[in-house]
Amino acid sequence: MIHLSFDAGQSARFVSPDEVALFNREISLHRNNIYEKKGKGNDFLGWVTLPEEISGQLLKQLQDDAQSIRSQSEVVVVIGIGGSYLGARAVIEALSGAMPFKNAGQSPDPEILYAGHHLDEDYHYALLKYLENKDYSLIVISKSGTTTEPAIAFRLLRKHLEEKYGVPEAAGRIYAITDASRGALKQLADEQKYKSYVIPDDVGGRYSVLTPVGLLPIAVAGYNIETLMAGAVAMAEHLQKEDKLQQNPAAKYAVLRNILYNKGKHIEILATYNPSLLFMIEWWKQLFGESEGKEGKGIFPAGVGFTTDLHSLGQYIQEGRRSIFETVISVGNTRHSLTIPEDSQDLDGLNYIAGKRLSYVNEMASRGTMMAHLEGEVPNLEIRLPAINETTLGELIYFFEMSCALSGYILDVNPFDQPGVEAYKRNMFQLLGKPGA
Repeated sequence: MIHLSFDAGQSARFVSPDEVALFNREISLHRNNIYEKKGKGNDFLGWVTLPEEISGQLLKQLQDDAQSIRSQSEVVVVIGIGGSYLGARAVIEALSGAMPFKNAGQSPDPEILYAGHHLDEDYHYALLKYLENKDYSLIVISKSGTTTEPAIAFRLLRKHLEEKYGVPEAAGRIYAITDASRGALKQLADEQKYKSYVIPDDVGGRYSVLTPVGLLPIAVAGYNIETLMAGAVAMAEHLQKEDKLQQNPAAKYAVLRNILYNKGKHIEILATYNPSLLFMIEWWKQLFGESEGKEGKGIFPAGVGFTTDLHSLGQYIQEGRRSIFETVISVGNTRHSLTIPEDSQDLDGLNYIAGKRLSYVNEMASRGTMMAHLEGEVPNLEIRLPAINETTLGELIYFFEMSCALSGYILDVNPFDQPGVEAYKRNMFQLLGKPGA
C-alpha cells in the first residue's frame, strides 16, 4: 500500500482520456525496457531495483557510523554538488520543517551544513570561521574526487580539520562516499584510512539519494533511513505491479506532462505550499533538467514556493505567456497546530477566520490558486502526500525517479547522461589555465 496519490483531474480541460490512451502501448514498451534494463542508458538503471536490494547490513552500518558522527560533532559538513548533495538536503530539510532555528535550543541533532555546491569565496570563508569553535566532521561525496567545486571545498576543509585536530584525529572525522575502486577521492580515502562507502557504478548522481550518498547524511541528521527505504520499496512494488497506464501514477504523470509539452506547454512549474519542500523542488529540478534537457528537447523545470511566490511570479503565471503547466505537491496533515486568534478591534479584518487553523487557510489558498490558474489556461496536476515523513518522502523520491525515466524515454532521449554539463567546465578550465585544457 502506498500513501502518495496523483490527481490529473485539473488537467481534464486540456488532455482527453483518448489522448492518454494513445500511450498505452508505448508506456508498456518503456516499462519493459526499464525493468529488463535494456533501454537507453541501461548501464545506469541500478536505481530501479535499488530499494529492494539494499541490504539490512548496509543500513545498519550506515546507522552505526551516523551515530558515531553524531556523538563527536556539533556540526557536520556535507561536501558535494548536484546529486551528491541535493537529495540528502531535500529529505533533511523536509523532515526538519526547514526551521532555521532548529538548533537554537537544545536539539541533540548536529547542525548539517553544506559546502562544495558553489564557488563563492565569502561563503566558504565564513564557514571556516564558523567551524573554528565547533566540533565537526566531514562527509565528502564525489565519484571521481576531481569535480571542481567539491574538490576545492574538500581541500579547504580538510586542511582546516587537520590543523584543528591533527592529522590522525581528522582522518577519523572524514567519511568519503565515492567510487568502489578508482578516482582521486578513493585513492586518498585508502591512503588516509577514511571510513568510506561506495556509490554504485550503475546509479547516476541524480538518482543516488537512496544510496549512501543520501542515506548517511540523512541518518546523521537523526532521521530513520529504514523507514525512508521502506517507503521507496512500497512505491517501487506498486509501480511494477500496476501495468495499466491509468492505474500507474508515475506512468500517468510522465504521459500527461509529455502531452502538455506537445501542446506547447514547455515549462513545468513544481509548486509547494510547504516551505520545507523547497529543496525537494531543487532536487526535482536537477533530476528532470539533466535527464530531459538534451538534443533540443525537454520540458524546462521551474519551481515556486507558494503563497510567497504568488506575490512575485504569480502575476506571470496567471497572465504571462501560456507556455506553462503546473504540478502541485499538496500535504494533508501538518506536524503542529496553530489557530488564528480573535481580536477585539479586528483592524486587519481577520475575525472572519478566527478559530480556524493556519493549515486550513493555506489549503484554501492552494485551492483558490489552482482555480485561478485553470481560468488562466494553466493546466494543473497534483501530487498528494497525507503528511511529510520518511515513508512518504521515500515514496515521492521513487515516484519522481520512475516518472523521469519514463518521460525521458517518451521524449526519445537518454535520461541518464548529461553531456551538456561538460561545456562550462571546458571553458572554465581553459580560462584557469588547467594543464591539457
